[in-house]
Amino acid sequence: MFVRRNVIPLVPALLSVALLTAGCAGQDDAKSSSGSPSSAATPHGYVEGAKEAAEQQSRLLLGDPGTGDTRVLDLITGKTHDTARRAGATELTTDGRFGYFHGADGTHVLDSGAWMVDHGDHVHYYRAKIRQVGRLPGGAGTSIRSDAGVTVVRAADGKTDVYARADLEKGALGTPDRLPGTYAGAVVPYSERLVALTRDGDAAAKVVVLDRSGKRVATPDSRCEDPKGDAVTRRGIVLGCADGALLVHEDDGTLTAEKIPYGKDVPKAERATEFRHRPGSTTLTAPAGKDAVWVLDVTERAWKRVETGPLVAANTAGEGAPLVVLETDGALHGYDISTGKETAVTRRLLKDVPESATGRAAAQVIEVDRSRAYLNDPAGKRVYEIDYNDALRVARTFELDIRPSLMVETGR
Repeated sequence: MFVRRNVIPLVPALLSVALLTAGCAGQDDAKSSSGSPSSAATPHGYVEGAKEAAEQQSRLLLGDPGTGDTRVLDLITGKTHDTARRAGATELTTDGRFGYFHGADGTHVLDSGAWMVDHGDHVHYYRAKIRQVGRLPGGAGTSIRSDAGVTVVRAADGKTDVYARADLEKGALGTPDRLPGTYAGAVVPYSERLVALTRDGDAAAKVVVLDRSGKRVATPDSRCEDPKGDAVTRRGIVLGCADGALLVHEDDGTLTAEKIPYGKDVPKAERATEFRHRPGSTTLTAPAGKDAVWVLDVTERAWKRVETGPLVAANTAGEGAPLVVLETDGALHGYDISTGKETAVTRRLLKDVPESATGRAAAQVIEVDRSRAYLNDPAGKRVYEIDYNDALRVARTFELDIRPSLMVETGR
């Protein structure tokens, strides 16, 4: 029914596999010489129960809060898979592999069976069976952040548990370690440590660096009034503050905090408090009130405000890609980030558009990967795949049997 996108021709595909094998060969040889299993016994990148692929294995996790129905849409095959109902789920987040359905009774964990492992000079893509993992405690306001080693769950009261990632990958939650104290925002794993915010009463929050057991190992010079929002990029962790952002990054093995100010006073309703971006990108987006979008270039340490129409959702792939904005007219609009000029607009894709992004009632999100963007249409029971490099062309339309008000992409 659907045409697969990004099909790699045979010769390039074989070439990419050959390059991947060559890039890993040195590491396999190192394993053999050190006495570990040889590459013949255990190939580099081997994951038990998973298949490795030469291209990204993206999947969309979808949820209908009204009925509790959930689905997984495989973007390679175009097939939709039924998964367990999640009655009461009001929010869906992901760490790139696992989906977290947040509800009043806790957070249900679903292994999407699609993920990637970035080794810096090369990337491994995997696909495996979709499976349920379990339920984490903590309802509304729970934040979950992960890296290759741990998954950190912070409840609304600031109490934080650390789960071993290896347990989740085996299909079980395992027994977590409780961190001492409470924290003022999400606790983010980064560079084999944990980055958190602490606050004493009404004072400004400050960054603290913890080891994986919760012991404080550093307190970078920092100050963050009214912290809201965070994102992990290749350049470090971005934390939203009243006067801009804090960038926590590694410098010669030490984590330091650097302020990226707006450069002017910004009204509270126009601050960047919820970041969206393509995983791996250093270009972040956030609503800047009802009619504009903040774009933060982490590499250049610079903010840019792009004036749009009344907006519902926004995102960008960064690195020269357009800013993609869903506006209240039901159409997608593309903007050149450097000039702020509109460069493309689609027909009206959504007939029923709720409040703007600042109204917090909007159910639409825009997910972005290296070649496509995805827009959910709950009222129309569909998802649109958008080629943002081709004037926002609608590449595919996926018809569904649920209202996909919740959507995240995995496998990136």
